[in-house]
Amino acid sequence: MNQTVLITGGTGSIGRRLTQMLRQEGYQVSLLSRSPKSIPDVRVYQWDIKKGHIDPQAIATADHIIHLAGEAIADERWSDQRKEDILNSRTQSTDLLVQALAKNPHHVKSFVGASAIGYYGGDTADRPLTETSQGGSDFLAQVVRAWERSEEQIAALGIRTVKLRIGVVLMAEGGALPKLAQPIRLGAGAPIGSGQQYISWIHLDDLCRLFSRGLSDETWQGVYNAVAPNPVTNETLTRAIAGVLHRPILLPNIPNFAIKLLYGEMAIVVTGGNYVLNKRIADETDFVYQHSDLKTALQDLLT
Repeated sequence: MNQTVLITGGTGSIGRRLTQMLRQEGYQVSLLSRSPKSIPDVRVYQWDIKKGHIDPQAIATADHIIHLAGEAIADERWSDQRKEDILNSRTQSTDLLVQALAKNPHHVKSFVGASAIGYYGGDTADRPLTETSQGGSDFLAQVVRAWERSEEQIAALGIRTVKLRIGVVLMAEGGALPKLAQPIRLGAGAPIGSGQQYISWIHLDDLCRLFSRGLSDETWQGVYNAVAPNPVTNETLTRAIAGVLHRPILLPNIPNFAIKLLYGEMAIVVTGGNYVLNKRIADETDFVYQHSDLKTALQDLLT
């Protein structure tokens, strides 16, 4: 194959697994990073988003770009500064890629950008949502809308552009699953709030396979909901984790007010929910999930 995929945000949990899987598929992988690192068989180029610097060789050598860069949503409380960092880390990084692509010779054929189901709003109850559903109006929705607008600039350059609205990624290290599993292992797990808020989840490996498919399949274009076929409630997920770990759920549900006291506005990440459907993937592609069943997905990650 001998094609090169340039990944931004490639040193995070998703990026590391994606790098591994793409190399197994025969791609060469290069990364854009704020600090030069030594990674076996991976070329690391430097960029500085705040200073507007990017190594032009990163663009010149790329056949495809996967854009994952962005500050984590749920790592700390949302101060005004943190909100600004979350937004700017997504839009300014994309703007820098756009500028580099516009002014440097390149042969980039496709761009697959991360987005998020936060586009629909932090809490949309049990209303089924597809790629054509209306966007929300809260902070997360505003961030994702701006994020996707910035990625549209790539399409305006004539590069085939795919945007994956990613759900809750289940992975063994990083993300929500270890945080949910740890108290359950200790016998202190419980559903959050009513427990009836929906979680639209996806196994890390299936997400990485969607990114790969977005690169290789020229029929893919525009927005896709990157979620597994079967959203579940918070209570269902909590009890499924407990079942896989052979631990009981003994405590009452954790009340929403306690979560809000702890996390402030960011509490919506766990107290809210979305029932998101992968309609375009199901209707328009032949993509087959390896982990469409929650129990087997959890067994793969937790045992």
